Amino acid sequence: MILEICTGSLESVLAAKAGGAHRVELCSALSEGGVTPSIGLIRQARKVEGLKLHVLIRPRGGDFLYTPEEVEIMESDIIAARECGADGVVIGALTREGDIDIVTCQRLIRAAGDMSITFHRAFDMVRDAEKALEDVIALGCHRILTSGLMPTAEQGMDNLRRLVEQAAGRIIIMPGSGVNPQNASKILGFIGGNEIHASARSARQSLMEYRNPDVTMGAKDADEYSRLETDPEIVKAILQTL
Repeated sequence: MILEICTGSLESVLAAKAGGAHRVELCSALSEGGVTPSIGLIRQARKVEGLKLHVLIRPRGGDFLYTPEEVEIMESDIIAARECGADGVVIGALTREGDIDIVTCQRLIRAAGDMSITFHRAFDMVRDAEKALEDVIALGCHRILTSGLMPTAEQGMDNLRRLVEQAAGRIIIMPGSGVNPQNASKILGFIGGNEIHASARSARQSLMEYRNPDVTMGAKDADEYSRLETDPEIVKAILQTL
């Protein structure tokens, strides 16, 4: 069983290692669903030994329909991640009709060379999952991160199981979204998989003593003095259930 932890900071990468995770997906802006992390963060995360490092390649939040300029950005980010020593990248792009964007994904895969390739949760936004699965397999991706086209992996278990059966060992179906110690083994046992993805986060309070209650940097009602980070105890608990 492989447990991948979605991490948005070096603190979370270190917590994932402390909890015993096998691999991290490194992102930034998890509140946006994740975007490509900075080169500095990738380099620091690469210094953490004993973890496979996969880097999310996504230039912005929102949909997965990209302009030619955004595709060039993603190619450059993949090359940079490879030069930093990342083990893999996490990619995905769709056409305006809701199909896999074959041409864009081929360009990104070429830029990745021999790195491991995960197709991310853009898969959950496709119009035809069976066709999309065959397209991703044909691209040569190693795994698909998906909630089974539902809000959470637990809700999407039936679809995930069908994807595993259709894949028939040709690609890894890795469930993610809403995975926790209470449902991780239930999900994997039901679908027959061996990799799972979780954020395993809990709230961390700021160490700031002075606080300005009148200003926020993000959403209007955001708590600027609390953030969500990977919790090693939750990571351990998921592993224990597996």
